Amino acid sequence: MTLVVDGKKIASKIKEKISLEVKNLVSKYGTTPTMGTIIIGDNKESELYFKLRKKASSEVGIKSEHYRFSGDVEEGEIIEVIEELNSSEEIHGIIIQQPIPEHISLRRLLLRLSPDKDVEGMTPRNLGKLMIGEEDIIPCTPLAVLRILEHVNVQLKGANVAIVNHSPIVGKPLAILLLNRNATVSVCHVFTRNLKEHTRKADILITATGVPGLIGREYVKEESVVIDVGISKTKKGICGDVAFDEVKEVVSIITPVPGGVGPVTIASALENLMKLYKRKVGEEK
Repeated sequence: MTLVVDGKKIASKIKEKISLEVKNLVSKYGTTPTMGTIIIGDNKESELYFKLRKKASSEVGIKSEHYRFSGDVEEGEIIEVIEELNSSEEIHGIIIQQPIPEHISLRRLLLRLSPDKDVEGMTPRNLGKLMIGEEDIIPCTPLAVLRILEHVNVQLKGANVAIVNHSPIVGKPLAILLLNRNATVSVCHVFTRNLKEHTRKADILITATGVPGLIGREYVKEESVVIDVGISKTKKGICGDVAFDEVKEVVSIITPVPGGVGPVTIASALENLMKLYKRKVGEEK
């Protein structure tokens, strides 16, 4: 029988642990862990994700501050705010909410963001540490995928993994994370020829394309593990990259959309924020 992963349950366990940590550390140090979010423009999906993260933060005792800008804001103005937050004693972690307008360079913003306040693990230092196996602040979605695989006791060592995404936010850091655990990883993207050839060999298939129903039954190996990171809004509602009902019949483990990777990604952001906070107050190095 196929195991359908309950991402909300996994996230709840992570948040329970964080909530206890927050109570103990606030009592000990007298400062509340605080996350600052920079929001540019009025993207509805981005706004929803921010609200869900803010709600989760509130549930565990983490304070949220946000800094809103119109979609036509100058890049220099955002950089000024980043630098102010970098030096703020009250902000322990920063998220630049994506997507951002095309006229603003995310790369340049990340170069100005302090690695010591980089909740999403996207600064060059944190990605570089991941690359050389000194994992520190891990990007939130790859960390969520790892937490799910750990939760369901999937063996990564020696496993054949196919990732259908090669973005710097998901596919690339996730590939390194799995290589660090001795998996054999294939990274697929829009220029990959004959996608099925790669995905059908995979013991673990992870997809994050945003193309609804892209991965059908014919794309997966029987008894494999399928992690669906994709999320799309369609006339039928929210769905992922995977044709869930048909794929569920042939695999051993699958994540649903919604309710799979999403809640764990939010919990992973809180987990990263707490790591940064604990370093700031001297609880950890």
